[in-house]
Amino acid sequence: MATPFLAGIAVAAAALAGKYGIQAWHAFKTRPPTPRLRKFYEGGFQKTMTRREAALILGVRENATPDKVKEAHRRVMVANHPDAGGSHYLASKINEAKDVMLRKSRNSSGSAF
Repeated sequence: MATPFLAGIAVAAAALAGKYGIQAWHAFKTRPPTPRLRKFYEGGFQKTMTRREAALILGVRENATPDKVKEAHRRVMVANHPDAGGSHYLASKINEAKDVMLRKSRNSSGSAF
């Protein structure tokens, strides 16, 4: 006599759990999308810029193509340009990062001295 009663309670509990599970799934699916904020490089600068640091500043991989480097440089410069209230120092570091990523040297004369 107790067995059918317990079985009924188990079925009712499973049905309620299923109902609340379906409601939770629908609430999860219909929630508004959260914007993905992109973080930029927050660290200090090294004395001589490495390729890794340049990639972090521009927000690209170390083996990025020149087109991706130029696109990232433009995006970061628009956000930090001195004419738009940005810093001259940051703009110079962003330009240096682009040069390092494109393998341009400051001394392009070819001689060591």
